[in-house]
Amino acid sequence: MSAKELEIYWTEPAVTDLEHVEAYVAKDNPSAAVNLVLSIIDVVEKTLPSYPGVGREGRLLGTRELVVHENYLVPYRVKGKNIEILRVLHVARKWPIQ
Repeated sequence: MSAKELEIYWTEPAVTDLEHVEAYVAKDNPSAAVNLVLSIIDVVEKTLPSYPGVGREGRLLGTRELVVHENYLVPYRVKGKNIEILRVLHVARKWPIQ
């Protein structure tokens, strides 16, 4: 890791979201479910540590949103030397969640 890179921290809600994504997709295609979740993780962990500003401005103050798949986005925020992954949401889902 270079001096410029930040550490990824997956919050509990984000991990739960990944589990729900996998369970939902697995109903029809278990291997696609695993591949989707691994792809989401891969995009986040390969992109954000070096380029934390790449996501669009978030709907919540102080956050950004990275589109990680045509159907999923990841709201996150940079906090100190960490990038906090807040959620993993389907694009059709209302965010922020009330």
